[in-house]
Amino acid sequence: IADNTFQGCKNLKHVNLIEGELHETIVALLLEDWKNYMNEEINSIYQILSYTPAGDDFGDVGGKARAIRRWIRSVLRKIIHYKAQHQHVLEEAATTLKLTLPQDIVIKNVLPFLELPSYTFELGDHEDEEDDSDTEDDVDDFDDDESSY
Repeated sequence: IADNTFQGCKNLKHVNLIEGELHETIVALLLEDWKNYMNEEINSIYQILSYTPAGDDFGDVGGKARAIRRWIRSVLRKIIHYKAQHQHVLEEAATTLKLTLPQDIVIKNVLPFLELPSYTFELGDHEDEEDDSDTEDDVDDFDDDESSY
């Protein structure tokens, strides 16, 4: 998205580009907290756009396009993080189940119900070019304390 894409769009306060694969993955996450955090992140764009300047016709491109790019990166970082956490919990559960159940039952009948959809979410190579120093929603915000599982 070019910086001037939404120049002068003062009424741009809503984005409907998150549908399908991302929502299916969020629904399949193990912990309700993870689902809630992802939904909050998705909905945060409404607040962000409400307070982001739109620019004008005199060269000020505003910040809406940049805000949307940051928001998309933040959503992608978080879903990638939660997918990794989900996989970690799943592997721990599978190890425990394999101690009490035959391995073929665990692999064929239990794990398929716990796995996430096979969608891949990636940040493009160009995503690192933009400065994120003034954003506060980065991977550091995650709670990696395993006791929260």
